[in-house]
Amino acid sequence: MDDFREKLIRIMHYPGISWSAVLQYLKKDSSLQMKPHYIQQNLFSSTAHINLSSTTSLQSEIIKEQIQQYEKNGIKVITIFDENYPSLLKEIYQPPWVLFAKGNLSLLVKQPKLAVVGSRQATQYGKSAIRLLFPPLVEKGVVIVSGLANGIDSLAHEYAMKNGGNTIAVIAGGLNHIYPKENAELAREMMKTQLVVSEYPPNTKPERWHFPARNRIISGMSNGTFIIEAKRKSGSLITANYAVNEGREVFSLPGSIFNPYSLGTNDLIQQGAKPVMCSEDILDELPL
Repeated sequence: MDDFREKLIRIMHYPGISWSAVLQYLKKDSSLQMKPHYIQQNLFSSTAHINLSSTTSLQSEIIKEQIQQYEKNGIKVITIFDENYPSLLKEIYQPPWVLFAKGNLSLLVKQPKLAVVGSRQATQYGKSAIRLLFPPLVEKGVVIVSGLANGIDSLAHEYAMKNGGNTIAVIAGGLNHIYPKENAELAREMMKTQLVVSEYPPNTKPERWHFPARNRIISGMSNGTFIIEAKRKSGSLITANYAVNEGREVFSLPGSIFNPYSLGTNDLIQQGAKPVMCSEDILDELPL
């Protein structure tokens, strides 16, 4: 590991480190002159700063030991400067500086990707839609990206695998603290043949604000985002908004006006999302 990567990975382990603070640190690093292509295009204004010299030698040793353990546990660390960092993810506002990943790393660069998110209380309608729509998507090599939450998210991962396809889970918190716990077995299965990623070091426990923050990664690494069932105040709509802001395709499953879990998706269609009646409605918009 070169000195630049090591320093970047190390500072991501400092409690409370912000995206802007990392940017300020990188600007001041002389070795950054070797990697100007990204930073010079993204000099966001910030008054944040970080003082690594205030860290005790004990803290530094603990962090160093943690990083050394990742390789032994099959955890890979990908920085924004590495070749296998998802190219689409670099285009979003405040992309994660580092991804901690376990599983099939080739999925990071495989295209196309489709984010699939929805209600944690999936109805039979949502489940049936996934069963109908996923086989043609998988057949065309579309990688399904979701958040490992209960309901639509976990179903998206499961049906992608059942149909012989590939899927990526972007989680809140670190890889050693899978949430919700009932999806821990699904996560372990995905770590063997698929991929689970997080922008937080593995020992990070999930915080409430991690969940909306990870949505920008789900949509950010994907060519389009498909919303399957969402109430009007659903967190899934946050993912759709991220996709809109980044100029990505937004797809929505229309539903009954009497079903509260379709009100959010119907609203998205009124706002310009493409309604999905069949898999071709999605495939026509993806770079196959």
